[in-house]
Amino acid sequence: MGHIAQGKDVFEELGHKIDGLGTRAPFNDTFYEILKELYTPEEAELVVGMPYGLSTIAEISKATKINGDRLRGLLEGLCNKGLVMDLWLNDEYRYSVSPMVIGIFEFTMMRVGEPANSKRWAKLFERYLSESDAFYAANFGHGEQVSVMRTVPHEETLREEAYLEILDFEQAEAIIRGSEKCAIGLCSCRHEKRHNGTQACDTPLEMCSTFNYGADYMIRRNLAKEVSTERMLANLAEARDRGLVLNADNVQKNVTFMCLCCKCCCNALAGISKHGYSNAVVTSNYIAEPACESCTGCGKCARLCPVDAIEMVSVSSAGAKMKKRPQVDESLCLGCGVCSLKCPAGSMKLVRRRKRVIVPETTFCKIILAGLERGTLQNQLFSDPQRLSQKFLRAFVGGFLRLPPVKRALMSDTVRSRFLSFLEKGARKQGKGWAVDL
Repeated sequence: MGHIAQGKDVFEELGHKIDGLGTRAPFNDTFYEILKELYTPEEAELVVGMPYGLSTIAEISKATKINGDRLRGLLEGLCNKGLVMDLWLNDEYRYSVSPMVIGIFEFTMMRVGEPANSKRWAKLFERYLSESDAFYAANFGHGEQVSVMRTVPHEETLREEAYLEILDFEQAEAIIRGSEKCAIGLCSCRHEKRHNGTQACDTPLEMCSTFNYGADYMIRRNLAKEVSTERMLANLAEARDRGLVLNADNVQKNVTFMCLCCKCCCNALAGISKHGYSNAVVTSNYIAEPACESCTGCGKCARLCPVDAIEMVSVSSAGAKMKKRPQVDESLCLGCGVCSLKCPAGSMKLVRRRKRVIVPETTFCKIILAGLERGTLQNQLFSDPQRLSQKFLRAFVGGFLRLPPVKRALMSDTVRSRFLSFLEKGARKQGKGWAVDL
């Protein structure tokens, strides 16, 4: 495999490989430092040569020309560090290179014990994610509709008529009860902020929730601990009591994680409130709306809103009972219900949005749509980085898919489902039905 890095720094090659995954990761000096901190040169070279998608150990060996115990040892070390994920699918382990998010950042900051240089890692991630706009711009700066996570409303904050319409994938409790395996680990964002001295709340670290095959991976790799359904429901209740935002895996089926996010620490929410990208988190299908007849104008909802979507504006009408009333910015409101949880008058509630948001049905659909929007779909379609024929197809098809008219058409309501159906049928014909059903 040594030819891969000839004439180039292997960590630069690694950075460009990770940038070509579902979440873009623009290369700069800080990203270079992160990669050198987390990967050995041998691990970096292996990842550069791995296929982009989920692959068996035989497929990885064929692509990288690394065999036997050496390959297994390298993969084992990478999986323990969260830099490669091994998932039990279709009766065997399949390996996937971890993207920056959700992946390298979260799993690195969820690591515990030795050798975990968490303080050093936290500084590097803060510099990369917070001090530069590049990461958020690359993923959300072109009006992208698909993000890795979506907001799930606190069910008790919905108005009665809206509650009657809520679907199972929009209910946190239904997601938990429908999961075969649950695990709880450290919140990577709060852990990073605690090491950097910027955590402004007392929210516990151990609240990050994972489910099903995602939980299985986290448990096996000592990144989280298996818990019962009852313990997970108690975790959800604490999130409600603390007024945390519920941000889940942006799929309808087989949800693999749910983050319980606070306003001061969450990097995803910072993408909205600090960096100005309202699409950094996909909203729920609900939006906050105050009842004017009962609102007292106390302003608590505005102070609690995790993305500053509520502003208290002056009331000019004569004889008004309050001097200010809450005004909700529909372009920012997540539909999380945090503002309603602590509303003293019970005035602020969630109502149905006028237009439903896109929530991909499966992980397969999410990867396809996110890759299409971010210009990386060709890497999933032609995943072997070493085959010249696939290199040509990645360049040719990628150039076509990046054309704005093509991208707009394929993401449109009229074409999107047919495009996904076409790719699903193709995957099944290739014997990859297991990937379609993720």
